[in-house]
Formats: sequence, structure tokens, C-alpha cells
Amino acid sequence: MAFSDRLLREGEDIWEAQKNHPFVRELASGDLDESAFQYWIEQDYRYLLDYARLFALAGAKARDEGTMTDLLAIAHSTLSHEMDLHREFAREYGISRGDLESVRKSPTCEAYTSFLIRTAYEGSIAEISAALYPCGQGFLDIGEHAAELATGDHRYTPWIETYTGEEFREVVGMMREFVDRCGKRYPGEHEAMVEAFLTSARLEYRFWEMAYTREEWGI
Repeated sequence: MAFSDRLLREGEDIWEAQKNHPFVRELASGDLDESAFQYWIEQDYRYLLDYARLFALAGAKARDEGTMTDLLAIAHSTLSHEMDLHREFAREYGISRGDLESVRKSPTCEAYTSFLIRTAYEGSIAEISAALYPCGQGFLDIGEHAAELATGDHRYTPWIETYTGEEFREVVGMMREFVDRCGKRYPGEHEAMVEAFLTSARLEYRFWEMAYTREEWGI
């Protein structure tokens, strides 16, 4: 079994919880409250800036040219293609790029990005591969799930199309290959990889909940 498949099996319950979250179900039907989606755009934009930074840091740690090339390519794709979707949606709400970049992170977003950056600096390359995987594979799987639930085009159709499109599939394929290479090269890191994967997966679930409830600091 490929190590990426083992990780997905370990996180199966978390995956199902994400797919069944009301944010995902209502996004698929087009009924999601616009204020929840706007909140998600703003927070995910801040998240993606650090997610791209994670790939750049991982690329700097990589010891072979192929892995370095793939990781830096994903960083570039995140900053351009994926974040373009957020900028386009933001314009519909009258939110500028500067506004997006100045949004204060929610508690969940802060916790998630802090975990990723700490892993990038302190963790092994194997741990990094596992920590970054839930976001990519999760969005592809949830995008496909949303496409199955959708009954027609609506305002969130571009979101579904982005996360089921060929460019995103290619990016996720590179992530999966990265995880599998690390799983083969570093068998002694398997336990740490599983823990990093599950932590990110749990935070992925919390991110949907955060957006649906419009989480605040409360102070």
C-alpha cells in the first residue's frame, strides 16, 4: 500500500466529517450563506500565503532536484492559480487584494498556519510532506464530493471547478508522490508522519467549522 493511501485510511473518519459538514453541503447546493463564504475567502487567503511558504521552505530542505522542482512549482501554483480564485470572489464582495492581505487570522487559522510553519522549520522533510497533504488531497476529494451533490450551476460553481480541475489534480498528484517517496525513504518517520497528517486533517475540519460559524477571538 502506498503511504499516502495509509494516511488517508488513518484519517477516514475526519474525511467523512468534512464531507458531511454543512459548509460543504450548502456550498455544493449553492445555498451557503454569502457571509460564511466571504469569511472563508478572507481566512483561506491568509492561510494560503503561509501554505505557499510551507512549500517554499520544504523545497529549500529537499535534497534532490526533482523534489525541489515539484515543491517550488506548487508554491508558485498556489500563489497564482489558486489565490486568483480567492481574488476573483473577493472582488464580488468589494474586497481588494490589500484588504485580503490585512485580514486578521481567526484562532483556527492562526493555529493551523502556526503548526504548518513550525513543522516546516522544525520537522523533517517526511513530516512536512504529511502535514501539507491533507489540504491538497482534502480539497480535491471535497471538490469531487461537492460536484456529485450539485444539481446545477450556481455562484459557487467556480469553486467546485477549481478544485476538480486538471491543474489542481496535477498539483495534488505531486503532493501524493512526495508523500510516497518520503514514506519509502524514511520508514523510521512513519509514526511522526501519521501524527502530522492527522493534526493537519483535524485542523482542516476545524477550518470549515470556523468559516461556518464566523469564528471570533471574543476579546
